[in-house]
Amino acid sequence: MSSRGVNALLSRANRIKQKLQPALEASVLEIEDVSYQHAGHAGVQGNANETHFNVKVVSSKFEGQSLVKRHRMVYDLLGEELQSGLHALSIVAKTPQEAAKV
Repeated sequence: MSSRGVNALLSRANRIKQKLQPALEASVLEIEDVSYQHAGHAGVQGNANETHFNVKVVSSKFEGQSLVKRHRMVYDLLGEELQSGLHALSIVAKTPQEAAKV
């Protein structure tokens, strides 16, 4: 089976993790599927699932980057997911220093 075929068998949360973790070298990566909260939402077509996610990522790669650039990094890495049914992301993107202040 091709790697693309294997990826199709993984949950979207696992695919998101596989794309973000190595690219961002995240020290914290939390992915929460909140699709159930959006059943019947205009962006959710038919019985689609795995459409809405909360993502919290802590990475030193965010140092010196604006919040908009941090989010763009995440969106760019998840482009394929956004093309294939991922409808909405809530992103918390912090540097290790910012995360330590909480």
